[in-house]
Amino acid sequence: MATYKEINGTAVQNYAGDLPGAVDGQVWYNSTAANFKYNLTTSFTGWTTGGNLTTSRYGLGGAGTQTAGLAFGGDPAVASTEEYGGTAWTGGGNMGTGRYSFASFGTQTAAAAAGGKGFTGATEEYNGTSWTAGGTMAVARRALAGAGIQTAGLAFGGIAGPPGFVIQNTTEEYNGTAWTGGGTLTTARNYLGGAGTQTAGLAFGGRSAAPYTNLSSTEEYDGSSWTNGGNLGTARYKLAGAGTQTAGVAFGGNNPAIANTELYNGSSWTNSVSMNTARYFLAGAGTQASALAFGGITSGGPVTNATEEFTSGASPFAAWSTGGNLNTARGYITGCGTQTAALGISGGLPPAADKNLTEEYNGSSWTAKTSKNNNTYLGAACGTTSAALFFGGATNPPFLGSNLTEEYNGLSWTNGGNLTTTRYNLAGAGTQTAGLGFGGRNAPTPAGLNATEEYNGSSWTAGGNLATAKEKLAGCGTQTAALAFGGEDPAPSNLTEEYDGTSWTAGGTLNTARQRLAGAGLQTAGLATGGQDAPPTSMTGATELYDGSSWTNTATASQIATKLGAAGTTTAGLKFGGENPPSTTLSATEEFDQFGPSTATITTT
Repeated sequence: MATYKEINGTAVQNYAGDLPGAVDGQVWYNSTAANFKYNLTTSFTGWTTGGNLTTSRYGLGGAGTQTAGLAFGGDPAVASTEEYGGTAWTGGGNMGTGRYSFASFGTQTAAAAAGGKGFTGATEEYNGTSWTAGGTMAVARRALAGAGIQTAGLAFGGIAGPPGFVIQNTTEEYNGTAWTGGGTLTTARNYLGGAGTQTAGLAFGGRSAAPYTNLSSTEEYDGSSWTNGGNLGTARYKLAGAGTQTAGVAFGGNNPAIANTELYNGSSWTNSVSMNTARYFLAGAGTQASALAFGGITSGGPVTNATEEFTSGASPFAAWSTGGNLNTARGYITGCGTQTAALGISGGLPPAADKNLTEEYNGSSWTAKTSKNNNTYLGAACGTTSAALFFGGATNPPFLGSNLTEEYNGLSWTNGGNLTTTRYNLAGAGTQTAGLGFGGRNAPTPAGLNATEEYNGSSWTAGGNLATAKEKLAGCGTQTAALAFGGEDPAPSNLTEEYDGTSWTAGGTLNTARQRLAGAGLQTAGLATGGQDAPPTSMTGATELYDGSSWTNTATASQIATKLGAAGTTTAGLKFGGENPPSTTLSATEEFDQFGPSTATITTT
């Protein structure tokens, strides 16, 4: 049998801990743990939730990339343009003529729209600020596809008329000023998908002339003629696409809507992960590795403003995706548990009667559970769905701090031992039988508290004080290895402290100072998300991960929120509820997933 050195050219390295820079499959001996370890890379392929379009629309145009996208036109008679920065859409300049079902191509700062409803041949060009008239196509048409850039564009297929309403095989090439004829498609089609460049284009799917069948066929353009490529797995029309001739992506389409995604390698299509929202008559942008889908018509008919981001084979990778909504939208909500088994507890403001509500999440939807006994909110929670703890908080009206503790067994709440210090706006960590409460405030005192208390399943006792008294903070971890971060002291704070079961010491600072944030995870693998800088503005969806010494920015949440709840871990987190001031309470839930290099232990039998 060959040795590891003979196979890999090097001996197994001895290292105390995880080997820095280990490549996928590399083995080393961890002398600290006294075992062999190897590096294992996990990659991510799938769709995640992006920021919603300001205007719901279908039959719109798309251009650009996943982090610099462009949406324009659409039905009903939309002229508006929106620009995507990777998390949210903002308004751009209006088109000269509202239109839909046209060819689109280019970038966020140099895009083009050609043809469209009304059987026009008109072209408009976008410079990142405003639209101006361009050259006119020889064949006026709609339901066509586009590819390329503003100065080297391609328009192909579609339907011309009246009279005749002829489905087209015509191709035209654009040089930034005028259109000239190109090679004809092998199969005339409309409502097709397009990708690639003027000299390496891709046409796929669509609907044929009579008898009007959905197509699976693909054609490749070389700058002068079209040749047949591999067929789509699912015949479809009114789909969207992105990428290049040798690395394309097709998604959505048909009526009723489908969510199917397929990837093209230059010769054949393979199925990939479906979109979260099935839709047709949508737009796309980006590349095969990093695509964007937005707008369209969903199953049953509603026009959508939803945006989704596609990532293929990414490692490391982190993203937020949409989960099931809370039954009751509310802010000041508290959470605990895991991504697939979480509790959303309390919340609301007077006169709302939400302060004793409990909901349970199963990984896809929330279910109302037995309410708490005491009508308190602004408290802290820890534990699991079958053994949770809620403590502290306040009543309102009248507004009074609380020292009450309640224990949840998965079915009902019972009273536990009272906190020694009455307080609200505190944070918590640990379990039902080994809980931790720290920070907070007790009205009418206008300052935060530094007191820490430990719970043993029946009573609270004093622990070590925080170095910095604060309220509106977040926490995570265990009773003997906890993390306290953010909050107000009295300004929004970026400070982090670590607890060892006896005392608190300073940790790494958050990149974004904030209060009313939420936290989850462990002391050496913590997650911070949401919150606000200074009320009532400057909210954030920023998410940061803690490695035991420092915080790093990761994927921003799609739903910006403050006064929200969180649960789970840094690889499978959850955020829910909260507020989007000045007055909007939220029911939205998002799931955080992280993929990337990891280590595993080699075991022998």
